[in-house]
Amino acid sequence: MGERVEHRYFVYILASKPWGTLYVGVTSAVDARVYQHREGQFEGFTKKYGVKRLVYFEEHGDVYVAIQREKRIKKWPRAWKINLIRTDNPDWLDLSADWFPQMPTEEEIGNWIARTSRAMTDRDEKNA
Repeated sequence: MGERVEHRYFVYILASKPWGTLYVGVTSAVDARVYQHREGQFEGFTKKYGVKRLVYFEEHGDVYVAIQREKRIKKWPRAWKINLIRTDNPDWLDLSADWFPQMPTEEEIGNWIARTSRAMTDRDEKNA
């Protein structure tokens, strides 16, 4: 008998800002899907309205349960969705804020190179 593989599925809600436009979705890789939304890789609703902030997600072990949950939440009145978000995330924080490293600016790269060069020079002088 083969080893049973555990699958994970996520129902998630994105918002454009606190109390802003909402989007409900389902995925097997919430981190990858949020990144795709954030980078505007999907044409359509989320890109058009700037819906990029992950404000809610829940995990399921069965794809059919996750899909049914997503469909149910999509039909809810807006007030119910807001209550769901505010139950676990009253401040509407972006739950994925620290999931992805930010690309450094040219200035930050220059500062890092300068610090690294100084450190290497200092080390070489001590070892000479």
